[in-house]
Amino acid sequence: MFLGHYGVAFAARRAAPRASLGTTILAAQLLDELWPVLLLLGVERVRIVPGLMTASALDFVSYPISHSLLTAAGWALLLAGVHFALRRRGRDACILGAAVVSHWLLDAPMHRPDLPLWPGSRTLVGGGLWNSVPATLAIELGILGVGLALYVRGTRARDRVGRWGLGAMVALLVVLFVGAVYGPPPPSERALALSSLGLWLFVPWGWWIDRHRAPASRSP
Repeated sequence: MFLGHYGVAFAARRAAPRASLGTTILAAQLLDELWPVLLLLGVERVRIVPGLMTASALDFVSYPISHSLLTAAGWALLLAGVHFALRRRGRDACILGAAVVSHWLLDAPMHRPDLPLWPGSRTLVGGGLWNSVPATLAIELGILGVGLALYVRGTRARDRVGRWGLGAMVALLVVLFVGAVYGPPPPSERALALSSLGLWLFVPWGWWIDRHRAPASRSP
């Protein structure tokens, strides 16, 4: 799952309007933002196997810290706790925590059975929908579309930055997704990890977009 996580981020921003889009992106993509760091540290492992799945060549050998259900819940509690300590907004903190856990839940139907329930778990979860490109496209684009529609209906652009900045982000996300599905696999595991660090850039980008948008109910 890739685009769907950003759909959750847009929807979470609508549900928690006092939180920044950058914060909801951080929450919805936190597991994938941590993953390349752990790869580069040698804590988690991935292999590139062309043809492994129709829409993905990645064999997730071991990623119990970033992508087990138990640790996802732990990261959710950590992020929600930090947000509550800083902002004192319980509802927003709960929505951010739910967005973190949603990452694992959305990954589960897409992956091969490689998602652990906890570190060391012998039970691995995965529905294998990445073996179907049409299903992958429909699910990813569908979730992104719903989340984006909720965000756009709940906000309005204050200026061109708020309008075109959002459009540019969505366009880049779709291009990256299509390239991952139809393009060649990454040249190496290290190149994959380094390029995946770019996901962190969407956090300040989301914050910047939000600074140029206002609640839709507010008069210009």
